Amino acid sequence: MKRLTHPASLLAIAVGLLVLSSSIFTVNEREKAIKLFLGNIARSDYEPGLHFKIPFLQRVIKFDQRLLTMDVPPEPVLTSEEKNVIVDVFVKWRIENPELFYTSVSGSEQFANNRLAQFARESLRNAFGKLTIREVVSSARSSLREAIREPVDAQAESLGIEVVDMRVKKVELPEDVRDSVYQRMEVDREKIAREIRSQGAESAQRIRAAADRIREETLATAYAEAEQTRGTGDGESARIYAEAYTQDPDFYGLYRSLSAYRSAFSGNNDVLLLNPDSEFFRYFNGSAGTAPGQ
Repeated sequence: MKRLTHPASLLAIAVGLLVLSSSIFTVNEREKAIKLFLGNIARSDYEPGLHFKIPFLQRVIKFDQRLLTMDVPPEPVLTSEEKNVIVDVFVKWRIENPELFYTSVSGSEQFANNRLAQFARESLRNAFGKLTIREVVSSARSSLREAIREPVDAQAESLGIEVVDMRVKKVELPEDVRDSVYQRMEVDREKIAREIRSQGAESAQRIRAAADRIREETLATAYAEAEQTRGTGDGESARIYAEAYTQDPDFYGLYRSLSAYRSAFSGNNDVLLLNPDSEFFRYFNGSAGTAPGQ
C-alpha cells in the first residue's frame, strides 16, 4: 500500500494514464480524420469509432464532413457587350478527400474558401463574357448555373473538395445601364405582345368564319329537311282529308261549314251583308242543308 502512495508510483501511474489517453482517439460520423507520422500522412481512411495512435510520434487531424456554405462577395462582371453587372453567388461544398485537402490547403477551411472564391470569379467572368445583358437577365437560371458550376467542379477536385451546389443569388445592373436596359426590354416585350395579339386576332377571325360557315350549312340543311317534312305532312294531310271526304261528303261539308261559322262569328264584327240564298247559309236553310224551295 505504501508503494502505491509513493511519489514515484503516483508519477508512473499518471504518466501511464497520460500515455494511454494520448494513444486513443475517436472519430464521429460527422468527421473525417487523417493520421500524421512525423509530419507525413500515415492513414486517412478512418471509419467512425474508437482508434489508436502512437503518442508523441503520431498526430490526428479531424475535418468537418458536413455541408459548408461559402458566399462569394458580389463584384462586377463584364458581359459580351463590355457592360458591367453585379453578380452575387454562393457555393455549397464539403470535404471529399481529406488527404488531398490537407496537402493542398493545409486543411484550412479559410484557405479552401479563398480558393473556391477565386475559382467562382474566374468561372463567372468566362460565363458572363459570352452573354449579353439581355441574355443574362432573361436566360434560364438552370442553364447559367451549369455553365458556371462545371469549371468550379473540376478545379475543386484538385483540393479534395466536392462542390454540391453553386447558384447565382441575384444579378444587378449598374445605375447607368439599368434604365436603358429596362426600356429596351419593355419595347421588345411590347413588340412580342403585339405579334401575339395579331396572331390571336387572325386565329379568332378564322375560327369565326369557320363557325359561320358551319352555321349556314346547318341552317340550310335543317331548312331543307323541314320543308321536306312539311311537304310530306301536307301531302299526308291532304290524303287523310280526301279519304274522309269521300267516305261521307255531307258530314265533311257540315264540318267545314261549322268551322267557317266559328271563324266568322268569333270576332267583334257581328254584322255580315250576304244574300240569304248564299252558299254560306246553306245549313241554316233546312235540316238537309238545302235552300228553301230546293
